[in-house]
Amino acid sequence: MMNNEELPTIGSRAEFGAALRWGFDQSIARGARRIVCVDRDFADWPLDDGALHAQLAGWLRRPLRKLVLLASSFDEMPLRHPRFVAWRALWSHALEAWSPADSTGLALPTLLIDDGPISVELIDAVHWRGRVESDPRTAQIWRDTVDAVLQRSEPAFAVNRLGL
Repeated sequence: MMNNEELPTIGSRAEFGAALRWGFDQSIARGARRIVCVDRDFADWPLDDGALHAQLAGWLRRPLRKLVLLASSFDEMPLRHPRFVAWRALWSHALEAWSPADSTGLALPTLLIDDGPISVELIDAVHWRGRVESDPRTAQIWRDTVDAVLQRSEPAFAVNRLGL
């Protein structure tokens, strides 16, 4: 477990983005096999960052790696993150996107967790307050909560849209 002084703080939009990058960095550096990202629509995430794409691509090249996205709606993704949308087409075999089957009334957290101790949570999106932890127990609680939602979710955000 890391010393709390080493953990980033979240008190602004920029610090939220930096904390997410830290979460990805830590998860990838420690060899996580699964990273789960949860948000209402991912509008405020730094997903269009080319450096993040390169980092995730290097990680996803390793065997048994999975990036999971859970959102109520992916409608904003092509508008807010067009490079990410194009990039993910190359990695569709290792990237899953899910939406709760019945998202009415379901408030998803804004969260990044891995299969180890890392969790990055935005608690207050209005004032940009959040928490970053490297605690196995906290991460396990989040994994259990998110996995329960994923079990009641359906695939979403298809790489290729079919139409007539």
